[in-house]
Amino acid sequence: MLSDTHCHLNFEKFDPDRPAVLERARQTGVGRILIPGTDLTSSRAAVELTVCHPEIYAAVGIHPTEVPNIESHKSDIRRSTVDILREFAQSAKVKAIGEIGLDYYWDTAPHNLQQSLLKEQLALAAGLDLPVVIHFREKGDALDGDCAEDLMKILEQWVAGLKRNPKHAEGSGKIPLSERPGVLHSFSGSRQTAEQAIRLNFFIGVTGPVTYRKDRQELVGGLPLERLLIETDSPFLSPHPHRGRRNEPAYVRLIAEKIAALHGLSTAEVAAATTENASKLFCW
Repeated sequence: MLSDTHCHLNFEKFDPDRPAVLERARQTGVGRILIPGTDLTSSRAAVELTVCHPEIYAAVGIHPTEVPNIESHKSDIRRSTVDILREFAQSAKVKAIGEIGLDYYWDTAPHNLQQSLLKEQLALAAGLDLPVVIHFREKGDALDGDCAEDLMKILEQWVAGLKRNPKHAEGSGKIPLSERPGVLHSFSGSRQTAEQAIRLNFFIGVTGPVTYRKDRQELVGGLPLERLLIETDSPFLSPHPHRGRRNEPAYVRLIAEKIAALHGLSTAEVAAATTENASKLFCW
């Protein structure tokens, strides 16, 4: 079985043929799909899609590029947004807070406001005992820079707090949140950042570019399989040979096949390992 741990199946690009997309995913062996929210509307849509589809789970959150749409410099607006996310997360099929993080590529919001919203959503995740789905993108798509530095400082402080809190350290029957704090989705950073994240017990999300970019292949080939997740980020980042066309969950198999080749394993072994990793992270 395969798991697509990041797919925007709630986006309107799938409105014409969503049932057919899901059927193709099933035929390819995709047994679980996580749909993240990027704002309140898409978070609600992600939760609604879980109702009729047993293989679909949701994450709810506000993407950093959405900060200008909710941030009028009034704390009551930020607070009400987080409160609504908390209500969405009462669904048993919400398994993470995300997609949240920092984005210095588009630079649509001051960095301090992005960081503030990220910290609020990290606090929400801690309170709900849910892992996080993290987006980060550097200015100019650089491998390293202020975005990675700022993000890792925030995540280090958050994980340290999880370890100090007994609620997250023992006794819930689930793996403590400090041991499964989240995933750096569609990772495009440096090896140093990836290794720093892994030391914090984060997983690394691998998407379509690994099928055609040598630098991504070198990175993924050197990372431990037990810390990798496979994801399509549909409808974006289609893997080879589907570049330039809409991505979909069935194509997650192509990512598994490339990781298998890089690690000298069978596709079945990579499918089994990454599915187990997803189950560990999301407790589904």
